[in-house]
Amino acid sequence: MPIFLDTADLNEIKRFHSMGVIRGVTTNPTIFLKQGISGGGMKALENRSKEIGTLIAPLPLSVEVTTNDRNRAVEQAVTFAGWSENIVVKVTVHGPEGELENLELIHELESKHNIRVNVTAMMSAQQCLLAALAGATYVSIFAGRVNDMGYNACVEIAKLRGLLDKLDLKSQIIAGSTRETLNVIEWLEAGAHIVTVLPHLLEKMLVHPYTKETVQMFLRDAEKAYSMLQE
Repeated sequence: MPIFLDTADLNEIKRFHSMGVIRGVTTNPTIFLKQGISGGGMKALENRSKEIGTLIAPLPLSVEVTTNDRNRAVEQAVTFAGWSENIVVKVTVHGPEGELENLELIHELESKHNIRVNVTAMMSAQQCLLAALAGATYVSIFAGRVNDMGYNACVEIAKLRGLLDKLDLKSQIIAGSTRETLNVIEWLEAGAHIVTVLPHLLEKMLVHPYTKETVQMFLRDAEKAYSMLQE
């Protein structure tokens, strides 16, 4: 499951899903805001999530809760999971001021409500390990931000993958906050199960200037050869 598309843009999702190169889609409130999906409130979130979920089924779609209140987050998670069978509920590893109750929430959703959880906004292997121990299906490390802080995200990913395998934990590592196409290969090579990729980066992975030059040469030569055969 190497590539999840990081967007709520239906056209981009359709484009890359039709190529067969994505294995899921991830969203968050910031992504929905950038897409202009904000004026309709929760109904707008529901409608777009259902559209994406139907489009990519059975591939997973991550949708993030919009509150840090424990009871409301449980209600939202149950509601979101009911929109489509392939929805995974996103929850941040802790609250905005470092509140610790989110791990309890994650454990409850996975163990009592049978809801798959993608724990997000993590910056270290130790955070991801705790989320994995709490039972999370996915543990998302913001590898691009780790690099921005002056650390090598590959080291954190490799340490985490080693621990998950050694302890036989089910969680899959999602490396996100991708900054450049190089990140995709290096993070997968380091041990990430999945890397989230923005549409423009996925396009850059595919289109190479020398490939374009070569294809143009082939087509020019084919036209010349065909023309000669017709004479």
